[in-house]
Amino acid sequence: MTLQDIHKLAKEGEGLRLEFKKKAMFPEKIVRELIALANTEGGCLLVGVDDDGTVSGQRFIEEEVFVIKNAIADLIRPTLDYEVEIFKLSEKKGVAVFQIPKSPSRPHYILDGERKRAYVRSGEKSLQASREMWEILKKSRVPKDIVFTYGEKETVLMKALAQKGQITLGEFQQLAKLPRFLASKTLIRLVLANVLQVMPMEKEDIYILKEV
Repeated sequence: MTLQDIHKLAKEGEGLRLEFKKKAMFPEKIVRELIALANTEGGCLLVGVDDDGTVSGQRFIEEEVFVIKNAIADLIRPTLDYEVEIFKLSEKKGVAVFQIPKSPSRPHYILDGERKRAYVRSGEKSLQASREMWEILKKSRVPKDIVFTYGEKETVLMKALAQKGQITLGEFQQLAKLPRFLASKTLIRLVLANVLQVMPMEKEDIYILKEV
């Protein structure tokens, strides 16, 4: 990657695989972004770039990188693989690029007390992963053929999707008159079978039919 590449990325704006941070003022928040990238499609974090894509650089960029690297080591489980490069804009200012691959060890998470919190990328946002998303990430590490019986609850689900185009776990649970755990298990299984696609949301994930 070159400085010209960084300017080109910055012009694209934040998205599924790209996040900007001006500085490492809140390293625990930066760690969430890195986790989300690794848990989704991978991508880049640019440090020293404003939210609007201005490559303004950051003073003492080496110190910013040091802080972030320590936060990655201290907070992220399991260990996160990444590469980092520093590009100097001037004698005093620079930009750092953290490159995060889509991780085979997902879901990565941070410990919040005794609770594990994973994050995923949705557009330009990093969102806390739902229980269903966590299970999908975990079970999709080793792709395998999913065999399921197309029964009454699946019929209810497909009819609802045909009418509305999308559904949430709560809506499916109510329509199919199922316990929440069984509705959840059904949706997870159908995502893993490539029948459904899950779209992470702040309040409740949305499920749609996967395009063939």
